[in-house]
Amino acid sequence: MQNLPLPVLNPALFEDVANWFCQIPHSATIGLEFVNGERGRATMRLPYNTALVGNARTGVLHGGVITSLIDTTSALSVFSMLAEREAIATLDLRIDYLRGATPGEPVYCTAECYRLGRQIGFTRATAYQEGNDQPIAHGVATFMRDSSAAQLGSKKAEG
Repeated sequence: MQNLPLPVLNPALFEDVANWFCQIPHSATIGLEFVNGERGRATMRLPYNTALVGNARTGVLHGGVITSLIDTTSALSVFSMLAEREAIATLDLRIDYLRGATPGEPVYCTAECYRLGRQIGFTRATAYQEGNDQPIAHGVATFMRDSSAAQLGSKKAEG
């Protein structure tokens, strides 16, 4: 029997956080876009932008923006499994860069929260491009739950 995707645990929370993540100044500057979410998984998109190129000779995107894409998508996958709003923080992030992103093409990232404990969320992610079976990067991360009294993405936190 095939495992069909389940909806995120709290759709209103997930949509609010996905939108908020895209509006954070750093995310907005690099152009992160929300693509899709289901329980335990999230996908985001990074459009190609010459301002984000790390090597002008080759036109390849800077590794730092790939890191931001993987970190943000991984955090969003944790939120797909949360019933209530809470702040989380990246504890550890490891990325294996496998190839440079093809210039001119957007980069996608799909992340999975494969275990959500009382205090820690565990994720794995893949950055990739359409039409190329070889991933750009793989990432694994852990996130501390309830890491702050601030309410992520709410008016209280901005206040």
